[in-house]
Amino acid sequence: MNETIKTMVNHRTIRKFTDQKLTDDQIQQIIQAASFGSTSSYLMAYSIIGVTDPEKKAALASISGQPYIEKNSHFLLFCADFHRHMIEASDDEKAIISENVSSTENLLIATVDATIAAQNAALAAESMGLGICYIGSIRRDMDKVDQLMKLPEHVIPLFGIAIGYPDDNPEQKPRLPQKAFYFENEYANDQIQAEQLAIFDQKIEEYYLSRSTNKRTDHWTKQVIENLKKPRGARLTPYLQEKKFNKK
Repeated sequence: MNETIKTMVNHRTIRKFTDQKLTDDQIQQIIQAASFGSTSSYLMAYSIIGVTDPEKKAALASISGQPYIEKNSHFLLFCADFHRHMIEASDDEKAIISENVSSTENLLIATVDATIAAQNAALAAESMGLGICYIGSIRRDMDKVDQLMKLPEHVIPLFGIAIGYPDDNPEQKPRLPQKAFYFENEYANDQIQAEQLAIFDQKIEEYYLSRSTNKRTDHWTKQVIENLKKPRGARLTPYLQEKKFNKK
């Protein structure tokens, strides 16, 4: 196993950071790594906003309910972005492009582009010995995030990454066995998956009972069923359509 893969499989979410700041060179390298992720049709349909203003970080922490947005070395907000592509277009071209990028396909393109860039950034940060925490809960109130970041039409916030020097070393959560999510040539039937989920539930039960804090008896399948029974994103579709996304 090479050093890159070792870094990948050693990942754990860090939610507590020291007060040490990142250097400008570290930030530049992380952003450069993000920029060289794969991109659909060379569109690079994303933007990254580094949030350093303490008031804005506090506002994002309040919106998301995640205090570690406020208390980290650097926070990156990843956005789907088709605004940039229209800056040099004529008015007629802008009208055509605006109509075309409003499709669900283009929303997916921008989301995938941003996600690939983000994972490159995360891996770069972890290779420096830094910790990271993805923050998806900024989508609890995308309107507020939109206003806070002054996002134009065709730009929407997707998620953030808190980056910093770890102030704890949490135990690593187990991952699904490969046979539960990697299939060859066709999707696995439910019986095969159920067998793998039973194996994983046993592993998760052992993990929760053996960890040093917050011990409990729990299963992964129970967790995700309860999680997915809760409604979410009630305001998401109207917001996306107001921003000229996901209209067709």
